[in-house]
Amino acid sequence: MTTLSLTSEDEARAWLAAEIGADGAAMERLERLVALLAQENARQNLVSAASMSAVWLRHIADSAQLLRYVPRETSADAGAPVWLDLGTGAGFPGLVVAALRPEMEVRLVESRARRIEWLEYARSEMGLARAKVIGQRLELVPTEEVGVISARAFAPLDKLLTLSARFSTGRTIWLLPKGRSAAQELEALSTGGFGAKLGFEHQLRVEASLTDPEAGILVGQVIFRRGVKV
Repeated sequence: MTTLSLTSEDEARAWLAAEIGADGAAMERLERLVALLAQENARQNLVSAASMSAVWLRHIADSAQLLRYVPRETSADAGAPVWLDLGTGAGFPGLVVAALRPEMEVRLVESRARRIEWLEYARSEMGLARAKVIGQRLELVPTEEVGVISARAFAPLDKLLTLSARFSTGRTIWLLPKGRSAAQELEALSTGGFGAKLGFEHQLRVEASLTDPEAGILVGQVIFRRGVKV
C-alpha cells in the first residue's frame, strides 16, 4: 500500500487518475459534483466554506482513498456487493464512490430532509443510475447483508457498530474514516469490553489517511455472533 501523502489540488487530481483509475468519464462526474457542491453550499452549509478551496484534496480524494481497500475486480463483477454508506450528508464518501465505480450499487443513507434532497439532485445530475438514496434513519432501514460499509463522521465507533451490525457478514469490508481519533477509538473498543458485550470479534486496523498525515481510517472485518441482541 502506498504511503504517498497528498498535499495539493493538482496532486489529488493526478492521484485519482494514476492510482484509482479515474477515466475521463469519471473525472467529468466528479467535476460535476464539485460544481454542484459549490452552488448548493451557498444555500445550505454542506461543507465548510474554507474547505471548498481544497475540495479535490479535502473531500474528493479523501473519499476516493477508501477504494484502495476494495479490489477493482470485485467492484466490477456482475455480482458486485452492495456498498452501504451511512450518514452520507453532503455526499462523502458515497457520491464519490458512485462516481468512480458506477457499476456498483451504492446506497446513501441520510435522514435529514435537505440533505436527502441534495443527494437525490446530485445523483440525478451526475447520472449515477446505480446509486440509491435511502432517506430515513438507519434504525428504520431494512436489514440486508452488504459487501462494504462506510461511514465518515457518522457516530462514535461503539454506537456505529451497534447500529450497523445487522448489515455485516464476516466478509463485509468496513471502511471508517475517523480522523485523529482512529487509534484511540480502536483502543477503547479493544480494551473496554464492548466487543464481548456486543458479541463480536473485530479485525480492524488503522490505516493512515493520504490527505491528512495525522488522521486514520479503520479498515477490516467485524465478525458478529448471530443471536446476540444488539
